[in-house]
Amino acid sequence: MQTNSSASAQSNDAIHDVVIVGGGSAGITLAASLLQRKANADIVIIEPAAVHYYQPGWTLVGAGVFNADYTARPMASVIPPGTQWIQASVTTFDPSNHSVTLSDGRVVRYKKLVVAPGLKLNWDGIEGLSETLGKNGVTSNYRYDLAPYTWELVQTLGKGRAVFSQPPMPIKCAGAPQKALYLSADYWTKRNQLKDIQIDFFNSAPALFGVKDYVPALMEYIKKYNVNLCLQHTLTKVDGPARKAWFTKVDADGNKTTIETDFDMLHVVPPQIAPDFIRNSPLADAAGWVDVDPGTLRHKTLPDIYGLGDATNTTNAKTAAAVRKQAPVVAHNVVKELNGLAYPDAIYDGYGSCPLTVERGKIVLAEFGYGGKLLPTFPLWFINGLRPSRLAWLLKERILPPLYWKIMLQGREWLARPKNFS
Repeated sequence: MQTNSSASAQSNDAIHDVVIVGGGSAGITLAASLLQRKANADIVIIEPAAVHYYQPGWTLVGAGVFNADYTARPMASVIPPGTQWIQASVTTFDPSNHSVTLSDGRVVRYKKLVVAPGLKLNWDGIEGLSETLGKNGVTSNYRYDLAPYTWELVQTLGKGRAVFSQPPMPIKCAGAPQKALYLSADYWTKRNQLKDIQIDFFNSAPALFGVKDYVPALMEYIKKYNVNLCLQHTLTKVDGPARKAWFTKVDADGNKTTIETDFDMLHVVPPQIAPDFIRNSPLADAAGWVDVDPGTLRHKTLPDIYGLGDATNTTNAKTAAAVRKQAPVVAHNVVKELNGLAYPDAIYDGYGSCPLTVERGKIVLAEFGYGGKLLPTFPLWFINGLRPSRLAWLLKERILPPLYWKIMLQGREWLARPKNFS
């Protein structure tokens, strides 16, 4: 039974088996995985949003492959049957009393709490950005309403300077900033416009991609599209009407200088932080992220709390593919504890996947775990993730969206069964 914000299930006296904070990819997948293991579990999802988004599709919206509405569904349609939905926000956590407080003052109590609210896109972290988003040639595929504007700009640019930025880590889908670049450049190449367009990629990181094995294949496309690659450059200010952007450059000795550039199109990825109600809670580490064990995903000091998804301090890539592997681990461990068994024994290996769309029709399928260890799903003869692949594009465009809606969000753990310590 689904309930709304006025339902009796939210009374202070009710103690739920599991309360999940967040109704994104992590929260919904976890709830479904829990019900696969314990069908009668009393599960509550706390999520204020009315719409659920397939965010990995926004890169393809920005390239004209998907329509934006293809990536959105009503939240009520993805809440697993038998799960209660409280459409509200959490403001504070009280681990000692096994409870959370909502923005209207109501208290929700739990036996086990799982925190999966996603992260915060800090648009205000770049001076002048918020007021110019969606106009003056400034866009971002990191927002549902802006990805169509990206596609509009790509089609109408024709000539001039296109600037793409990437902020300091951690960010969700670390390959997305350059995916936007590659797909735009591919469009201009096929229309013989690239010769009239200067492409700059300002990346805060010291390398093009965090896992070195994939860099050679990506560098081939940087060269193919004649991209001016600027590493260790962080976007700090934008003046949309003047079509100017400023970056802070850090050299090998740590010295900082300011670089000014003009643009006709600017694709921005904002800096990203944990949500305020997480950063200011007893669940957070010194940097503000939910402090969990990287294997079991249980909180390091609060044993009845787990975390998964983008808000945790694990060092994996923050992607939906990571969530697909994390949710069964947390579900297994939580149900084991609810059943009165021993310490959680399922572990997460840091798996994440980033399908790098280097051109329309080809993808470098990066799959890796903790420490940059390569963790390919398929044999090399089928999909070699170190090289551009048409099969990987087919996977991204045709297979992953229905897999997300019909498999992952429904708790069907295809190629995602949890591992244990043994």
